[in-house]
Amino acid sequence: MNISTNVKSDIEIAQIATMKKINQIADDLSIQEDELEPYGHYKAKLSLDIVKRLEKKVDGKIILVTAISPTPAGEGKSTVTVGLGQAFNRIGKKAIIAMREPSLGPTMGIKGGATGGGHSQVLPMEDINLHFTGDLHAITTANNALAALLDNHIHQGNQLNIDVRRIVWKRVVDLNDRALRNVIVGLGGPLQGVPREDSFDITVASEIMAIFCLATDLQDLKRRLAKIVVAYNYDKKPVTAGDLGVEGALTLLLKDAIKPNLVQTLEHTPAIIHGGPFANIAHGCNSVIATKMAAKLGDYVITEAGFGADLGAEKFLHIKARSGGIKPEAVVIVATIRALKMHGGVPRNNLKEENVKALNKGIENLQKHIETVQAFGLPFVVAVNRFITDTKEEVDTLLNWCSMNQFPVSLTEVWEKGGEGGVDLATKLIEEIEKGDNQFKPLYELSDSIEDKINSIATKVYGADGVEYSAKAKKQIAEFEGEGWGNFPICMAKTQYSLSDNPALLGRPSGFTITIRELKPSIGAGFIVALTGDVMTMPGLPKLPAALNMDVDENGKAQGLF
Repeated sequence: MNISTNVKSDIEIAQIATMKKINQIADDLSIQEDELEPYGHYKAKLSLDIVKRLEKKVDGKIILVTAISPTPAGEGKSTVTVGLGQAFNRIGKKAIIAMREPSLGPTMGIKGGATGGGHSQVLPMEDINLHFTGDLHAITTANNALAALLDNHIHQGNQLNIDVRRIVWKRVVDLNDRALRNVIVGLGGPLQGVPREDSFDITVASEIMAIFCLATDLQDLKRRLAKIVVAYNYDKKPVTAGDLGVEGALTLLLKDAIKPNLVQTLEHTPAIIHGGPFANIAHGCNSVIATKMAAKLGDYVITEAGFGADLGAEKFLHIKARSGGIKPEAVVIVATIRALKMHGGVPRNNLKEENVKALNKGIENLQKHIETVQAFGLPFVVAVNRFITDTKEEVDTLLNWCSMNQFPVSLTEVWEKGGEGGVDLATKLIEEIEKGDNQFKPLYELSDSIEDKINSIATKVYGADGVEYSAKAKKQIAEFEGEGWGNFPICMAKTQYSLSDNPALLGRPSGFTITIRELKPSIGAGFIVALTGDVMTMPGLPKLPAALNMDVDENGKAQGLF
């Protein structure tokens, strides 16, 4: 965060802000009274009927915000997303922000809150960072209901002949809890169920979260839930939620959660926050429903995808855009000088010190992400998210590098100045969009083989020399293609810290291969997950979790969320 001892923290700025009542925000968007379901004074659910009512309206232009490979130093991608939305409204453009919901795991783990920062935040930040409107709880419940119904089916006679050694559906909880990675269930005798090994994922890694964010309406949600592969029978054939006959109950649990959430920024710019899959283990984008609804309600939609362009942006462009029929108009690539210095070899504790040499070395990471966006044929602007520790020489070095390479760039100061600090970025984005040079095209075809799709991502996006497969992965590829799953896009599960699958390789590594250790079918979501390296689907807490700094005062006001 761009914070000195004389500057208010994010939560202090949020708590002194004056919010408009949510019906006023809705009125500004011409949302009808019966399309708004208030959750208190400052947040509301939006009816899916809005998209139907505005079906013939021309969609607003969608701008995707991505970033360089993240470091613990932070890039401020969410902050830039919020600030950019505010900036568009400052220059008279009707803009809406579309973001993901925070997960309690990282909120109480390493990073604290996830609603932007400084004078570019979405409000009410306390509610959004905690239970919000209950969407993640609904997803957790639906996931675990499926697990309970599956185990009950086996206990009650197992008519589907499920092989308990080949159950692939896991339980979830929206917390970082390493103790639940591997568990035994069903102990205690015949009345307590069938004993077997089980494990927990974090809620945002659940396929139901991915389905939730890719479904186009309630019936599509139900169809996708029915396709979830939960296990294999003794003939090694997949067993689905539809085979269990439970998709109706799961849809019922999600019928309210599927409605997007309307909130506002510090400057009263409307924000639709809905869904929250991680980009290192899932596809990392907010819901298709929310993005398409925002496009009907506004002239510009500012949305983000998790982590760097190698993860969230790649999955937005290959998975979400395809699934939802979405065409982005431009991309913002967020970079910070201190993160680039870390990619250039500077230890985290020394990032406040000027180091132009390390900056020049770290710029290669930014260049690779630029090349990735260019490979998709999309116009872009580099947003240099300025921090108070950045020196003039460092700023000039980065800006000059962009100019010399003819990369559009904007010095962005939305943390300190709110929308005003993003006006230049907004203006340059409009200029790039109006050039009409958008040649958006995916990097692989769905008809390509699973191996060819993985190879395209590894070589064209990560810069790898090639891909190696474990014996298990090779066997799974053959099985998946035999089941007719070969035409799905690929969702790579990979460390966010490196372009490679080794988190220690910062900057722009070369001469490496990507190792695929295992694949998972997410047939309801409509993609195949390829797991690389040691990516965990249930994170652990750090030695000193952010939760240790959290509290509530005698008036019920949250403390320590960021």
